Amino acid sequence: MRGFIAFTKKEFMEQIRTYKVLIMVSLLFVIGMMSPLLAKLMPEIMAGIKMEGVSFHMPDAVVSDAYAQFFKYITQMGIIAVLLVFGGTLSNELTKGTLVNMLAKGLPRHTVILSKYFAAVILWTICYLISVVTNYGYSVFLFEDTTVPNLFLSLLCMWLFVCFVIALILLSSAVTEGGFGGLILTVIIIFLMMLLNMVPSVKEYNPIRLASVNSNLIIGDMSSSDVIKSIWITIILTVSSLFASIKLFGKKKL
Repeated sequence: MRGFIAFTKKEFMEQIRTYKVLIMVSLLFVIGMMSPLLAKLMPEIMAGIKMEGVSFHMPDAVVSDAYAQFFKYITQMGIIAVLLVFGGTLSNELTKGTLVNMLAKGLPRHTVILSKYFAAVILWTICYLISVVTNYGYSVFLFEDTTVPNLFLSLLCMWLFVCFVIALILLSSAVTEGGFGGLILTVIIIFLMMLLNMVPSVKEYNPIRLASVNSNLIIGDMSSSDVIKSIWITIILTVSSLFASIKLFGKKKL
């Protein structure tokens, strides 16, 4: 337990020194602030655009539009930031050999995986909460009716999917070589999941479903029963990825 606490503290300090905290907090805060503002202003912006005498008209924005924008930006910029920030969390240390001394002094290999996952998830969770609270605050200020169906479920789905992505990064890093091996393999797997999501018989079990149906949930087109299978599969795959990472890293030559 002491090794886990000490290594986790080291991970938190590294997150601060390498500006990972600053990058994640800044980006997620901007996403939370920008989403309701753009949703509110978009009808006015479109109304002012005229092309060859044709004007664009959009209905007045509602709070669900703000959350639709929020999930769109998290899916795009947020997940990309997670991949770039945590993509080298294990691969870089394996390449540089910085883990050799700590492991030689008795630090268990499974502690490395669990500490890195815990520290990354904590940073993601804090930044995500900042983004959610910011988005909520601006939404309350800009919109009269702030009722959103399945909001907690939709937010939970996105959070869980990114937690799975972090576990996938660690597994990919344990499998591959080089500083960018884990990041590249993770991107390939996510791309394959996007392709599989086009198969009707597969998509309800696909983890990426948790990051693609959020807008449907908040407008009431889908309910918890439509994503429950994906949630359980994602949890199982997350735990399995961590277990496989520990096993593979335990056999990996440093």
